[in-house]
Amino acid sequence: MIIVSNRLPITIAADPSGFTMKPSNGGLVSALTPILNDSGGHWVGWTGTDYDEQLVDLIRTRWSPESYTFVPLFLSGFDKTCFYQGCSNEIFWPLFHGLSSRCRFDPEYWKSYRRVNAQFASVVGTIENDTDVIWVHDYHLMLLADAMRRRSSQQRIAYFHHIPFPPPDIFEALPWRVEVLRALMRFNVIGFQTPRDTQNFIACVRHWLSDMWVSPLGERMLVQTDDGDTTVGTYPISIDYDSVSSESSGTEVSRIFQAIKEGFGDTRIILGVDRLDYTKGIPERLTAFQRMLEQYPELRGRVTLVQIVVPSREEIPEYTDLRLRIETMISQINGKYADLGWVPIHFFYRSIPRAELIAFYRAAQIALVTPLKDGMNLVAKEFCAARVDKRGVLVLSEFAGAACELKHHALVVNPHDTERMASVLYTALRMEDTEQKMRMESMRSHLCRHDVFRWARTFTDDAIPAQWNNRIVGNFA
Repeated sequence: MIIVSNRLPITIAADPSGFTMKPSNGGLVSALTPILNDSGGHWVGWTGTDYDEQLVDLIRTRWSPESYTFVPLFLSGFDKTCFYQGCSNEIFWPLFHGLSSRCRFDPEYWKSYRRVNAQFASVVGTIENDTDVIWVHDYHLMLLADAMRRRSSQQRIAYFHHIPFPPPDIFEALPWRVEVLRALMRFNVIGFQTPRDTQNFIACVRHWLSDMWVSPLGERMLVQTDDGDTTVGTYPISIDYDSVSSESSGTEVSRIFQAIKEGFGDTRIILGVDRLDYTKGIPERLTAFQRMLEQYPELRGRVTLVQIVVPSREEIPEYTDLRLRIETMISQINGKYADLGWVPIHFFYRSIPRAELIAFYRAAQIALVTPLKDGMNLVAKEFCAARVDKRGVLVLSEFAGAACELKHHALVVNPHDTERMASVLYTALRMEDTEQKMRMESMRSHLCRHDVFRWARTFTDDAIPAQWNNRIVGNFA
């Protein structure tokens, strides 16, 4: 198995004594690491740093796991700007989230995107052999299979798309739409998060690629071309449920949980956890919280919004502006409503250690997960897994991918309707324990059955030929 992603699953830092490394967190790493441990192979990705010969040696030897190898890739300063900040984050990210007005369709960005995908293909070409299966992750690398086929690669190449895929009327804004679709058709298997994303992709294929034939294939779709067939399906990613649930009951989380409870006293906590991004709906959420305080003044002094924002893409001016807007709104709300001993909003702008995050999941009465658009949103699933008390209410945007699975037991909202969101928050705060338990138990039961390992197993069942299945994913049987 060869895993290919934009970044390696490690975070590298430089200090006067040299380089340091720590493993990256997240469900994707949790899901893929056991597969590579069992199958052996490689994980290919960008280091996030400039080239350094000493660093290459550290990554390949001292830092690589025993059963597989990290294969580093380095980008030039120009490609870091044009491929990553430019094409990936100023074209594909806003476009695929339905925000084409935010796109900057610079031809140099596209040239860099093609060049970097070819660079990834070249690196993979140095390590692949006839029996390898290659699993590519996300929108940064949509041209990778095409670049590899041009190098005469015959390997099985699968692709998983972690963010939404837009409908034709949004996708048509992309000047290179046909080239992207044809490149995606060079993968053997393509996976999306939700049925809507799969339907949108198939609609785009039907609209712009008239020489392709689409037909049902059980729960999947088969797209046939003169060059071969591609299986397209829905594979909703999930979390390591057992790990989150077990850690939530652990000593360290329980200690932090008690400290949070003592710090907030009888004040009820509404929790928001987001990476800094305009797709997360943070300003709309703040507006809804303020309107709740206006409409239900009896809640003042009795409820607090804890908003955690993890820094992201701070080198892009639009993200800097978004942070300033969020901080200004919070300052205005706190200035207007704060009282002696009570602050309406507690704002954390930093990465939160995992134990502290899970402790906040346990301490909150409500998780407010209201993106304007999201591929999945694992915060919603982590919150449920952490609720070992089987209490708490999930308020969830209908535009989050997780809504497809959790909509029957979460309180679903349209994040643009801030008046309605304020009303739903009030309902959530008043919900009886028996109803909370019924809803939370149902969501936890679903997530326990549909965890990240089931996601990996289901995808690899389609991506890997039958003769390889037992060897590569045997530990998930």
